[in-house]
Amino acid sequence: MSEASCNVVIVGGGLTGLSAAFYVRKFYREQGVTPRITVVEKESVPGGKIETLRKGEFVIEKGPDSFLARKTAMIDLARELGLEQELVSMNPEAKKTYIVSGGKLHPMPSGLVLGIPTELSPFLRSGLLSWSGKARAMLDLVMPPRQSTEDESLGAFIERRLGAEVLQNITEPLLAGIYAGDTYKLSLQSTFPQFGEAERANGSLIKGMMGGKKPAETHTGTKRSAFLTFRKGLQTLVEGLTASLSDIHLRLESEVTEIRPVSGKENGHYQVLLNTGESLEADEVIVTVQAFAAAELLRPHVDVAALDAINYVSVANVVMAFDKKDVAGLFDGSGFLVPRREGMNITACTWTGVKWLHTSPDDKMLLRCYVGRSGDEEKVFLSDEELTELVLNDLNKLMEVKARPLFTEITRLPKSMPQYPVGHLQQLADLRQHLEAKLPGVYATGAAFHGVGLPDCIRQARELAERMASGLKAAQP
Repeated sequence: MSEASCNVVIVGGGLTGLSAAFYVRKFYREQGVTPRITVVEKESVPGGKIETLRKGEFVIEKGPDSFLARKTAMIDLARELGLEQELVSMNPEAKKTYIVSGGKLHPMPSGLVLGIPTELSPFLRSGLLSWSGKARAMLDLVMPPRQSTEDESLGAFIERRLGAEVLQNITEPLLAGIYAGDTYKLSLQSTFPQFGEAERANGSLIKGMMGGKKPAETHTGTKRSAFLTFRKGLQTLVEGLTASLSDIHLRLESEVTEIRPVSGKENGHYQVLLNTGESLEADEVIVTVQAFAAAELLRPHVDVAALDAINYVSVANVVMAFDKKDVAGLFDGSGFLVPRREGMNITACTWTGVKWLHTSPDDKMLLRCYVGRSGDEEKVFLSDEELTELVLNDLNKLMEVKARPLFTEITRLPKSMPQYPVGHLQQLADLRQHLEAKLPGVYATGAAFHGVGLPDCIRQARELAERMASGLKAAQP
């Protein structure tokens, strides 16, 4: 592929798409090729679900609010953009998390790693489980392991090893909170493959997690933190990326409607048609949009069963600001999780003003509540007034929050949480084989594939760009 003909079109200007543009440019240049990159994004601003509202002294995240520090792809990208000094740690005094049980807040027992007990004494003392539930969990220590590597659902696995009560009261609200999903429909291999590995290697999930490494914390300045964000919000990274990509063509408020192979050309060149009636020439195309949108672009050419199998859940974030003096509730941790069986309107609440000290003035308190999960999405689309009242009702029951908020910011995120079905990894492998055979030079990646977290999106974009650059090198004489 000559430098003059190296046109790369990226469908979607969210974090995956922007990261793909950054790393394609970087790795191609290292091969002596300067690609002409066009990113096509249907919204008026890039960044996808990342949106920070800077309101006076408040820093409010309308989409994701932080990222796992142990997944270093985001830290690495921040470093490459010169933004590492903007990273901030969560308040070290806010590590405690609560889980609602019987309408009351119970502290999560210490020693839980991804919801799995690794310290037995705190687990056995916890008020979250009955004695029969605790006894059932301890059977994991003596039950024979399942040696098969065949995929199963996350819920079935946890119930099989630790029992239904542990699943419902602890692991479901903790782990499903990441996906807002039904654990009985989520793929174990695609979400927490280390659980199955721990069972097979140690004969017990608990023993395996005890012997494994605990989630790493990362230094920022003088503090250690499991989660990180940016001082002025996650949009800092999007702004840094777009500024660094000033030499690419970013097409906002434009949508790709078709990817059309150009007959008679070698190496699979393409026309990328836009809703404006324009057509872009492309040697390579990277599709980073949601699975259902990607499926419509690829369906005329390949079997998209893998994409059709991915359902999405709609959620809403309800952020409320209070005068601290008017909120008398307990704020000695990062927030609480609500199990599905509690039947409440909110699924979780982050005490943002405590967890992230930079997000609000000292005399104010920010609370961020989550609404919507698999099988319970209707409330997401209620009016602002109705949704606000539902959330305030739950906060009053759980924390005796009786004050009216100074202001409320509601963000609805329709079809935002991809659900990895059982067998997801094999289906993706089949899709990639079809793409290589039928659409060489067309790739698909993003949150619907190998991880929903922000660092996962960046990692996938970087890994794809490296593979594409390696292909360039192999094609060079």
